[in-house]
Formats: sequence, C-alpha cells, structure tokens
Amino acid sequence: MQRTLNFLLLSLLLFSCKEEANVTNSTAQKTTTKPNVILIMTDDQGWGDLSLNGNPNLSTPNIDAIAEHGVSFENFYVQPVCSPTRAELLTGRHYTRLGVYDTSAGGERLNLGETTIADILKKEGYRTAAYGKWHSGMQPPYHPNARGFDDFYGFASGHWGNYFSPMLEHNGKIVKGNGFLVDDLTDKGLSFITKNRETPFFLYLPFNTPHSPMQVPDGYWNRFKDRLLKRNYQGSGKEELNFTRAALAMVENIDVNVGRIQSKLKELNLEENTIIIFMSDNGPNSWRWNGGMRGRKGSPDEGGVRTPFFMQWKNTLPAGKTIKEIASAIDIVPTLTALTNSEGKTSRALDGKDLSPLLFDTPEEWNSRFVYNSWGNNTSVRSQKYRLDQENRLYDIENDRAQQIDLSAQLPQIRDSLLKAKTKWLKETLPISRAEDDRPFTLGHPDFEYTQLPARDGVAHGNILRSNHYPNDTFFTNWISQKDSITWEIEVLDDGKFEVDLYYTLADGNEGVAVELINGQSTLVTRITASHDPPLRGMENDRFIRGESYVKNFKRKRLGEIFLKKEIGVVTLKAPTIPGSSAMDVRLLNFKRLK
Repeated sequence: MQRTLNFLLLSLLLFSCKEEANVTNSTAQKTTTKPNVILIMTDDQGWGDLSLNGNPNLSTPNIDAIAEHGVSFENFYVQPVCSPTRAELLTGRHYTRLGVYDTSAGGERLNLGETTIADILKKEGYRTAAYGKWHSGMQPPYHPNARGFDDFYGFASGHWGNYFSPMLEHNGKIVKGNGFLVDDLTDKGLSFITKNRETPFFLYLPFNTPHSPMQVPDGYWNRFKDRLLKRNYQGSGKEELNFTRAALAMVENIDVNVGRIQSKLKELNLEENTIIIFMSDNGPNSWRWNGGMRGRKGSPDEGGVRTPFFMQWKNTLPAGKTIKEIASAIDIVPTLTALTNSEGKTSRALDGKDLSPLLFDTPEEWNSRFVYNSWGNNTSVRSQKYRLDQENRLYDIENDRAQQIDLSAQLPQIRDSLLKAKTKWLKETLPISRAEDDRPFTLGHPDFEYTQLPARDGVAHGNILRSNHYPNDTFFTNWISQKDSITWEIEVLDDGKFEVDLYYTLADGNEGVAVELINGQSTLVTRITASHDPPLRGMENDRFIRGESYVKNFKRKRLGEIFLKKEIGVVTLKAPTIPGSSAMDVRLLNFKRLK
C-alpha cells in the first residue's frame, strides 16, 4: 500500500516539474480524494452467463463494458456456495476460520470480532451501504448495520421466496419492497450515490438473482421463453431449458441495472473517481453452458468456483487488461485497502493478497500461491497451472479447463505437493460443525432497535411443520395442538422492555386463539381475534417450478410488551387455547427495544 502511494506521489511530482516520465495509468490520479467503491455481486450466476465470455444465448453489454474499460481476471475463484464466499469477500480471510459452516439456521453467521471491508472504509470517512442479500447473520451484532454498514435494505437470509414487492427490512425495520427486487435494490443504490456524491462512499450491491425462485419481469421473460438456445450444457447432467432461459433473462435484467449505475456515475461526473467491481458468488445454479467446465454450484471443481471478476477505475486502471494469475475472494479486502490508501488495520491476520501490483503495469515479481475451494467434505486446491480435485485427481487447468485428463499417475510429485498443501490447509482451518456451534441467536443488542426471530432460526415441537426443507424463507404451519410450541435458543444481550410483533396467518374459523410468549420468568399472553388467510404466493411469478418454500402475505399482530433479562435462555411461543382446528402459521417475531 505504501509503495503504491509513494509511486503515485512521485509520478505527480515528475509531471509538475514537466520532466519526461514514462508512467502507467496508475499515476496522475487520486491523490487527495479517495475513490468511491461499488461492489456488485450476483447470486448463482455462472462464469458462462455473460456474452463477453462467449455465450451467444444472452446479451450483457453493460457488464461486459466493465471488463472492456477495466481489468478482468481470467482465473478468479470463490467458494462453491453463497455464505462462505460472502464471508471471505467481507473479511479477506478463509471462511473456515470464520464460524461459517452452513447456509442457514445460524451456520451462515460471520464470527464476531472479525473486521470487514466496510469497517475499514468507514474508519477512513466513507459512507457505507449494503442493498440486497446479506447472508452473513441476521440478529445484531451479526446484522450488516453492526458490521460497518451505515444503511442496509434487503434481506439477511440465504434466499427469498418472492421477488415482486416482497417483505424486506430497512435497518432492521420490516418494510415492503417496491417492484421487482433487483430494480428496487438498484433504485436504493442510485439514491445512495446521489446523496453521497460529495463524499467517498462504499456501495455493496449483493443482488439476489439469478438464484431461484426463477422470477423475472415479463419484458425479460418474453424475450427468452421461446428462444432457441445456441449453446447448451454438454455434460452428463440434464439441462432444464426453461430454467436456463429464466436464469439468462434474470442476468439480462441485472445487466440493465448495471447500466443504470454506470449512467448515474456519468451523470454525476464520478466515473474517474469510482472503482466498480463485478463478480458472482459461486458457479451456476443449474446445468447450463459454462465454458465446458466441470461442476456447478456446490462443487469445488472449476465450474462451481470460477467466477467473472472485473474491475474498472476509469483513467487509472488500464483498459482491457486481462490478468492470468490466480486470485480469490479473500484478496478483495487487501486490494481495496491498498487502492483506497486506507490504513486497513484488522483484528486478525488476513489470508488474502493485495492484487494491486497485478492491476497496474508494474514490473514486480509475483510469488506463486494456492487457492483453496471447499464445501462440506469436498476440497480442491488450485495452483497457477494445476487443480487437485476433491478426489485427489490432478488436472492441468491451463490446457484442460474441463478437467478430463487425470495426470496424477504421470506427475506424482506435483500431485503429492498439492495434496500436502491441501492437508495442511484443512488441518489449520478446520471449520466448526453444527454440533460444535455454541453461539445462540442474539436478541436485544443495546445499540440496535430491532431484532427478528424468523421461523428459519426456530425449532418446531409437536405437530408443527416447517413449510419447506430449505429453511431460509420458510414459515411454521400445522399447529393443531395446545401441546405444540416453537422455541428459539437466544442470548439477551442487555436488560430491557420490548414491544413484540408476530407475523402470522390464521384460517377462518380459528379466531380467538391464545398466544403465549415466554422467556425465563417473563410471560406475554394475548389473543388473535382476526383471521387472516391469504393464499400461498410465488407460483404465479415462477418461470420454473421452485424447490424452496412458497410464501404468504403475513399480517402483523402486536402481541404487547415484555421485559427480557440479560441472559442465555429460550424464547418459547405457545398457543394454550385453540378454539378451532388449528392455531396460526408463524413467519417471524420482531422485537423492538423500548427506550
């Protein structure tokens, strides 16, 4: 970082003295004003879901333009699924060190005490915002507002059940979205850019698409629904063509919104002082064309972990440059720290590497390294030339991106060196398991007004069922007995009185159900006197049958006020009186700390 700063200052001095100097585009810029940073990350978009990467099935001119006017990494890697990549992007550390071991029910939480890129930039005077899918913890202090972001709008779970004006949150307060979600998130981003155009800002846009459910506005879908795809998946898995069409339509919607951001920067004359990064969080969420690579989301093979990574900084970074050196999501924090000339003090040592020497035409030696990709019990390791996969087969990726020719027998020394590196990494960074996770869900942080306890984080007892196997956007249903209950293991972080809202539905004829909320010696009892029985939603907008839960238009019911004592315990929700055939369906509890 200091080398880069000195280089910039020296170059400016040479120019001011009108001496001849042969300098790169990294000089003569950004000496007194820190650059803005916009980081756009899509969800489940494959490397091949871009026209720039050779896919003739769609057109992505705005995303492609970031690479054409900036720098692109040919070998950039993330983790096989969402939450590990997000943890690494935010901290610059291997997710296996960070308490992340699952994508839901608490296993997605980023350990407390870690320093995020938002923390770093906020200390440097940046205004910070995140709009989209957080997926690194919901309850403060795991919430984005507690991880360095001044403003948050979106959802904290791993996936969402409806993309058209859904239930969302704004800094903890539950709100209703406005239109198609990616459009809405972009609207918030444009307002943030405009509001903070005179100050340095960091805008993180973790878009929620093309993750399922496969929903996209009609205008985009109509262009794809009958389209003959010119390139298809060629492997042994089955490609669902309508799923592919929907995913590509969603990517074209993303591209339009990327274009809106680019236009706003031009309008406000911010292009030359803004770093734009575009990437995805893992490989594609279906079998579709992906450059012939093996694997998809969930796999540590090339197809599951290789992502587009483009970085533009007009008139500072060289335009159209391609970097072949391997890089990873853990490199983003040290690289942005260097490019923004930030102090970058972190609570723990970083695993990532500053990529800025590669970005500029700087004649600096680049040491070899390994990149590790891991999920579950499957781990692979990538060197500059080779990949040792989860079954310890060796592939020459420079010449065999599809991983078809196992070279482990021909090159045993290389295989053994990579296996040794993998074994060492797994030993040093072994992630915790759910059985070892002793972190309760936090409630009532004294610095934050709201805490949500969603069905996702609860445990059903008796006859109660979860609406779907995948917890993130689920609700509890089939509450048919007074002996049934829902519990949440929690830690109340400070004494206080809380106003509690229940988001529920209740079938006609079941009015009068009693609701009891218990924590320790505190109890709150009320009745639900009004039925509210909307139909399931989501299928009317799905372009392909979903695997996740459908949703409903849940109604807010004020349960009352309850005093909670600072301690580790359990929140229990009961229905001691059920006049009809069943009690309510439950989406979440929302606690508001009273002053």
